[in-house]
Amino acid sequence: MFLASPVFLVALPLLVAGAGPRLDRRLGLPPATIGPVNRILGGLVSAAGFSLAFWTIDAQLTRGRGTPLPMLPTQELLSEGPFRHCRNPMTLGAILAYLGMAVAVGTKAGTVVVLVLAASLVVYLKTFEEGELAERFGKGYLAYKRDTPFMIPRLPGTQRSAP
Repeated sequence: MFLASPVFLVALPLLVAGAGPRLDRRLGLPPATIGPVNRILGGLVSAAGFSLAFWTIDAQLTRGRGTPLPMLPTQELLSEGPFRHCRNPMTLGAILAYLGMAVAVGTKAGTVVVLVLAASLVVYLKTFEEGELAERFGKGYLAYKRDTPFMIPRLPGTQRSAP
């Protein structure tokens, strides 16, 4: 887990916030800025995303008795804490964190990098992780999957439609 931390906490932020604006210039893309609004909005979105991601990691380490890494998965099906709101809160948190960075620095190329990363994560989750969780946790996971949104939490006061 600690080996993956530099990728998510250093390499990806440098790619989005550092290389993104340079790539914009190289491609002749104008900056996507609206003054200080970018930094404020981007900072808030990024902070919310990192907070959600770290809350998720804490839940996986403490209640799930495992890690976010597939090599050391949780031993318990998590459906409380951040997992009460959506099945993939860490992915949502990471996407928000990096998207917030791209907005803060006003990079179109960085935004595209984040969206490609997001699409890749969704494909991985749908293709591999959901099947593995169904196999590992059985009916409990299938019920959780049926009742809990994939990534975007429901608005407060809304409920799932009956099948």
